[in-house]
Amino acid sequence: MLFWIFLVGGLAARYAAGRRTLGGGLLLCVPLIDVVLLGATVLSIRDGAGPTVWHGLSAAYLGITVVYGHRTVRWADAKFARRFGGSTAPPRPRLHGRAAVVDAWKSWFRFLLAYAISVGMIFGLVALVGTLDKGAPLLVWLNPLTKVLVYSLIWPIATTIWPGKAPEPEPEPEPATENG
Repeated sequence: MLFWIFLVGGLAARYAAGRRTLGGGLLLCVPLIDVVLLGATVLSIRDGAGPTVWHGLSAAYLGITVVYGHRTVRWADAKFARRFGGSTAPPRPRLHGRAAVVDAWKSWFRFLLAYAISVGMIFGLVALVGTLDKGAPLLVWLNPLTKVLVYSLIWPIATTIWPGKAPEPEPEPEPATENG
């Protein structure tokens, strides 16, 4: 939640309020939130708190934000810049053929990296707890993370099989003729 508060706050300060320095400072806090969350989770478990599903969620969340956080900030920054800063939207790429296949697989491998980081953090917390039995509440998150990983394979496989064709070029307008 703090991720979104600092992200929207930083962008609002930067673009809506015109306070670029304050906005930049708030945006720099976004990755620090991950460090604070990791530290709080580890300290909580190390200080004897029984591991809960919430500790596992923080590990899953951290893996995803490490991989997708910067992209999310860039995306939101571009949206705010267009809405409040007067920037123009870049043309959307129309991917087809090999480019579409490469993009789909890059996207899946990006999630695979987030998955690996999340799972590594979950097992790191289990090791901190000491046994798999004690760490069972943390391991609950392996199920949904693995399902998303497997289900997300549908898109790159389908794109590899049916990569799409290049769009038809738009016909050039015929020159106007003068009558008269």
